[in-house]
Amino acid sequence: MKELRKELRKIRRSIDQPSRKKFGRQLLYQCQKRAIFRNAKHIAIFIPNDGEIETADTIKFLLKQGYFVYLPILAGEKLKFAKMGKLFKKNRFGIEEPIFSPLQGAHRMDIILMPLVGFDKHKNRLGMGGGFYDKTLSFHNKIKKFRVPKLFGLAFDSQEIDLLTAQPWDVPVDGIVTPTRFIR
Repeated sequence: MKELRKELRKIRRSIDQPSRKKFGRQLLYQCQKRAIFRNAKHIAIFIPNDGEIETADTIKFLLKQGYFVYLPILAGEKLKFAKMGKLFKKNRFGIEEPIFSPLQGAHRMDIILMPLVGFDKHKNRLGMGGGFYDKTLSFHNKIKKFRVPKLFGLAFDSQEIDLLTAQPWDVPVDGIVTPTRFIR
């Protein structure tokens, strides 16, 4: 798994900046086309790091449309979410986090848009390996039919692999969104 992660991270980091911007716009289009933001008010997203797909256009759209936009904050081995503001600091992994914003639990979000390293057509998600999202969202595995938050992985098409084996601690997502498609 370690080698697969390394190879997929290399692939996503190899995408040039003009392509990243284009793919980011296409990603927003796929989200709008599938109306994933309908009936939502509080949406967690991420600022790209380590070659993750561009989210700037999606963030601008959400803010312009009046959604409450949150970013993940490291809280020990789990994540909390802070409303997006103008001031940031880097966490221990060098990822930008908002400061001076009250923290919210994942259960307060309507939608969580999360990064991933790899995925397959069955909506299995491979993360960076720290398990932060899985630990944060573990309450989903205890509830059979949860309503919120809805969980969507965001990725480049090139991050798809044939098959990932889900582990018992993996929290399933509701869908994977790429610049060209939506896997539900």
